[in-house]
Amino acid sequence: MAQYAILREFENVGFSCPGRAFPGFPKLTGAKVHVLSPRAGRRFDLATGDLLSLTVEGDFAEIAGFDAQGVPGFASLALTPNGNLDTSRCDCGEILGWLNARGGRTTGVAIARINHSEEPIVLRATGSVTVWVFHPSSIHELVSGSHETQVHVTHQPAANSGRILPPALGDVREEFTVTRGTATAYRVREGEYLQIIDIDGQQCSDFTAFRSDGLEAGQEWMIDSTATRSMVRRAYPGPGLLDKFYDAEMRPLLNVVQDTCGRHDTLGLACTARGYEDRGFPGHVNCSDNISGVLAPYGVRRRSAWPAINFFWNTWVDPGSHHIMTEESHSRPGDHVTMRAMEDLVCVSTACPDDIDPINGWNPTDVHVRIYRPDTPIRRAVAWREKEDAPMSISQPSAFQDRLEPMTRHFAPARDLWVPVNFAATGTLGEYWACRDAVTVQDMSSLRKYDIVGPDAEALLQQATTRNVGKMAVWRGSYTLMCDEAGTVIDDGTLFRLGPDLFRWCCGAEESGRVLESLAEKMGLQVRIHALGSAMPSLAIQGPKSRDLLKRIVFTQPHVPDLEQLKWFGVTVGRLNDREGAPFMLSRSGYTGELGYEIFCARADALAIWDAAMEAGEDLGVTPMGTEALGIIRIEAGLAAAGAEFAPGIDAFEAGLGFAVDLNKPAFTGREALLRNSESPRRVLKGMLLASSDVPHHGSPVLDGERQVGIVTSATRSPSLGHSIAIVRLGVEHSDNGRRLDIGQMDGRMKRLGGSVTDIPFIDPQRKRARA
Repeated sequence: MAQYAILREFENVGFSCPGRAFPGFPKLTGAKVHVLSPRAGRRFDLATGDLLSLTVEGDFAEIAGFDAQGVPGFASLALTPNGNLDTSRCDCGEILGWLNARGGRTTGVAIARINHSEEPIVLRATGSVTVWVFHPSSIHELVSGSHETQVHVTHQPAANSGRILPPALGDVREEFTVTRGTATAYRVREGEYLQIIDIDGQQCSDFTAFRSDGLEAGQEWMIDSTATRSMVRRAYPGPGLLDKFYDAEMRPLLNVVQDTCGRHDTLGLACTARGYEDRGFPGHVNCSDNISGVLAPYGVRRRSAWPAINFFWNTWVDPGSHHIMTEESHSRPGDHVTMRAMEDLVCVSTACPDDIDPINGWNPTDVHVRIYRPDTPIRRAVAWREKEDAPMSISQPSAFQDRLEPMTRHFAPARDLWVPVNFAATGTLGEYWACRDAVTVQDMSSLRKYDIVGPDAEALLQQATTRNVGKMAVWRGSYTLMCDEAGTVIDDGTLFRLGPDLFRWCCGAEESGRVLESLAEKMGLQVRIHALGSAMPSLAIQGPKSRDLLKRIVFTQPHVPDLEQLKWFGVTVGRLNDREGAPFMLSRSGYTGELGYEIFCARADALAIWDAAMEAGEDLGVTPMGTEALGIIRIEAGLAAAGAEFAPGIDAFEAGLGFAVDLNKPAFTGREALLRNSESPRRVLKGMLLASSDVPHHGSPVLDGERQVGIVTSATRSPSLGHSIAIVRLGVEHSDNGRRLDIGQMDGRMKRLGGSVTDIPFIDPQRKRARA
């Protein structure tokens, strides 16, 4: 932002041409599209003139509208209520809590039913109104896959000349805009929340904070990047267990509650006058001088170069050269970081003026700051986008969260949910041995579930997946793959057949849904694909005593398989305890290699099912299990993981998943490539038994003498074997069992871990435990 006339401007957001495009930064329109899962409800805060558009595919949707006090406000939408909210067909906890907090009526909640229409139904708000839209479905319809309705909702704010900001997270005490090329200092009291918002996207914002009591005593106790990195053991803190910024005395100043960008910098300085001078721009506005200017009234001494946290500046350290690297910011319009003050603080935020390199997308813009009162309930969250150009959602608590949170504070994001890493009372090893010797329960709700329904459902899945769906009987399942034309694995999962024309696909990624949708369109098939989203949480019950536990709580009707009849990958529909109990889908499947089952239920029944499992399994040693223990067990079982065993450029055979490919099937996506590759394989997936307890990292080279002959895909220390093991991808010439190879550490050469090649699984190679 040097002082000169600008003859032409440009920006990255919304830009696209044959040579350069930014699909992850679509032009901001303000309109947001939401797809409601079965039984889900979503809140929309509408201002005068806002439009709400509903597309109802199937039977109907339901709408409730209220004013700020929770009093029905249908007149603002020109609607007439024609019924009451059926709480048995919707997950209503959020709306009832919202109404209760405002003193509104929580029984007999009035709704307007919106019936199926070929065209979108558009509502215009004539005044401020809070609208709740629901996608009703009975629990039985959800579990059995017979639900038909899909509801799409688009919220279009009224046109205005002001900036489009994300909705406030709660009760705002103060907010202001830091205009581009400036800085603002401000006070934040202990317990208050501070939100820094990138309004237009790709805009860096330097930030630091001082203890107020220190400034009053003449001491500048401020955020210290080095202390922070040392304490959180990463480049910067984020929502979760390691979430705090520290001063030089290692005292916490703020904890990060929400972060929707996840790319920041704590390595560099705020931009300086010298930095611009050395690049030929004397007199350029800079953040360090701006910071010094606004902090002077607080008694802070001037500095020519300010250490700062630079939110939204995209930097990293190149592992080869150790150079600090940078490129355009990853922050989209409306991305934000929200922190809670742990002391009374004096803070400063900038809107970086750098317009001579890519860090601000070449185009400096403004930053917005909000300060929320301490009683604002802001939950921890990170952003989740199923695709680079998909709408953002923030991570949600699992349906089992009320039971998990009292037992651990160590959660990590898994797609759009928080899942426990381990539990304080048992620890990772205790959970591991419980799964090996007794029975564990684990929240697996972050799996993606799709229902595929219609007369062409089998034809679609026959083309999309690698196993022969035509041979799958009703109430059976199969582990299978989706591949691209090159035979590369897109996703893996378990496909269940619940009826002649009804399937449920449980998988790891939303790309599965996009593949199915694209194929159905290309093939002209009569099929409906339901993305279940968060509507169907799942609980894995694994271990040699899992069947004994389930015998005590599972009731099945005579027309479906009972628990004893379920063979490996069998599936049924059961109820909790008796014929009137909560319904759920029960499959004999899992990710541990042990005897195990998975329960898929409605959110409304999740806690009751958890409680029943924990009570029924108390004398069996039932133990909650987290992701760390599961990671050990799945490696011992030789089970593949996305980003490890299968990844871009790796076909199904190289990923060790050839057993799930039926080349006798006449046609499926990737068959020609896989047939060709199967005849002349170059790489295979094997195991290595290491002669030490050192655990190599993913990606470590496997060496035969001086030559690299493979790569580590996953590794762990095996509690059962008493030493480390690794899953490795090897050239076929070096893959014979018993062959001695090394795994390189410390640049791949300076340290070596010796071991021998073996088959996988490492434990129970014939899967006798899972088949028991």
